[in-house]
Amino acid sequence: MYQIFQTKMTEKSTATIAIIGRPNVGKSSLFNRLIGKKYAVTSDVAGTTRDRLFHSYQCEDYNTILVDTGGLEYDKKENIEADVQSQAKIAINEADLVIFVVNNMEELTKNDHLAADILRKSKKEIILVANKCENIGVKDETYQYYELGFDKAVLVSAIHNKGIKDLETEIAKKLKKLKISKKKLKTNENLCNICIIGKPNAGKSSLVNALFGAEKIIVSDVAGTTRDTIDTEITYKDKQFNIIDTAGLRRPGKIEKGIEKFSSLRGLSAIERSDIVVLLIDGTSGITKGDCHIAEYALEAQKGLILAINKTDLFKQADEKKGELIWHLKQKFAFVPWAPIVFISTKDKKNIYEILNLSEQIIEERKKRIPTPELNKFFQRIMMRHKPASSSIKKPKFMYASQVDINPPKFLLFFKNANSLHFSYPRYLENEIRKEYGFNGTSIEMKFKNQTSKFS
Repeated sequence: MYQIFQTKMTEKSTATIAIIGRPNVGKSSLFNRLIGKKYAVTSDVAGTTRDRLFHSYQCEDYNTILVDTGGLEYDKKENIEADVQSQAKIAINEADLVIFVVNNMEELTKNDHLAADILRKSKKEIILVANKCENIGVKDETYQYYELGFDKAVLVSAIHNKGIKDLETEIAKKLKKLKISKKKLKTNENLCNICIIGKPNAGKSSLVNALFGAEKIIVSDVAGTTRDTIDTEITYKDKQFNIIDTAGLRRPGKIEKGIEKFSSLRGLSAIERSDIVVLLIDGTSGITKGDCHIAEYALEAQKGLILAINKTDLFKQADEKKGELIWHLKQKFAFVPWAPIVFISTKDKKNIYEILNLSEQIIEERKKRIPTPELNKFFQRIMMRHKPASSSIKKPKFMYASQVDINPPKFLLFFKNANSLHFSYPRYLENEIRKEYGFNGTSIEMKFKNQTSKFS
């Protein structure tokens, strides 16, 4: 029924860049500036909790993952030096390139020097960035930064968007030195990448082992056994699947410092390189906010999604329990009503291959393309039935639409006064296009663009 073989990576096409520095030097502001949107929470209060850890970032055609590490944070009750060392070492070990941020508005501190010492010993590629340089070029007193032992500091003001181009040029130079490819790896187009995620101890490794048919991955009752992502290729019914096992994910506020934080980062990174995400839920524990939050990661990354309920072998009244769980799933996962639900038992290997069958179907849905003339006739028809709702005096008017991409399907709709569309109308359009064309199991993207005339 199936064959197993290992994935071998021969070329690196994605680099990990970690931003580190002591609290309140502007790491999150720099993170937001580089990715081009406000993603990490910023505050004048040192050590503000971030709501995200990473984001894809393209620098001069280099594909990277940019990490806002939370920096050299420490608890005043803990040994500062030990904690600084722990956090810095973990960030360094996980990164190909480290951006070391200091605050130009303050004198260098003991912790700046401590972190610099660790970075120098790491032999990793380092870019020193002096942030909060509001008057770049007016007074470049950067001599103090040479004592940190690096090349000349790149002067930036993340808040005011100054010096960012210089920083990106330096990043590109370092990535070239690291021999990071600008092109994506040549992969088998028929290979479906499936990422298995879920809270700790949901049975992710057990599922991979059940599919694999051997005890390839350590399985334990202790939550959090898996710390690395592990790839396994499986051929099932002449179809190839790459199964990615990940560390357990928790809500950001529940993630502990250190190893768990970066294990979670690797799990989130695995979502980025997958086609389909299988959210594994412990059926004996019920549906939690943590499960919903993890599903949001897959939705934001625009992946296919399967909700897999594990440990059905422990259900006492199976049919009644399944009915109860389906009701709760529909309530709590109302933001992804298109995600299929499958009940499995990794222990008994019951229904586990349904995940692969569903994945094959979802991949076909993600590759679906609607011809432009047909798509426009469809939108005109449903908009005649329910005219575009407006949130202002200016009435939006539909002009035309096209499908601009697949995997995931992406649609671009042009409206006159597009900014006046009521927030509920895009959801109506998505619901209607799903009724007509399916796209079951996958997210779709709909962008609305303002068009004043046909030729503008």
